[in-house]
Amino acid sequence: MKAIFPALRKIGFAAILATSAFLVATNASTAQEPDLIFKKSTVWKMLSPDHKLATYAIDDPVVEGVACHFTVPEKGGFSGMFGLAEEVSDISLACRQVAPVAFKDKFEQGDEMYRKSRSIFFKKMRIVRGCDVKRNVLVYIVYSDKLVEGSPKNSTSTVPIMPWGDKTAPRCADNLED
Repeated sequence: MKAIFPALRKIGFAAILATSAFLVATNASTAQEPDLIFKKSTVWKMLSPDHKLATYAIDDPVVEGVACHFTVPEKGGFSGMFGLAEEVSDISLACRQVAPVAFKDKFEQGDEMYRKSRSIFFKKMRIVRGCDVKRNVLVYIVYSDKLVEGSPKNSTSTVPIMPWGDKTAPRCADNLED
């Protein structure tokens, strides 16, 4: 760890910020943006934005007919207002079948469905997808990671693939990459 900081000083703070901005922009352009459902204040701040819980919805880009809702805490205060606060890792997740399930592509166990930066440097929230082959259930996990030290905090949601109307339920096992 001590060896990293002298190297960072040599590179310069501006170069690090430029690289981070590029990575965030690249991530934002390749990922589907979730829909904000609502925000609820949890801690009132007099002169700056409140701390909030924000609930979002996102459709699985590979599995048509599955949507996930997740709630993340958003820091208020001046550091939150300027995007400098590191967000905590407490994220809840609920995924459901909302239409007939259709697989657009094959996927691997633990494939990343969604990723979002949670701090100015190196912390990301990730939603990953897997398949419980025996039960024909999609399994989604949300967690946060950090370059140096991640968090064991996570949330899991499952989506049993069910028939929809007159459509039979596909098998998630048939769509796993070998």
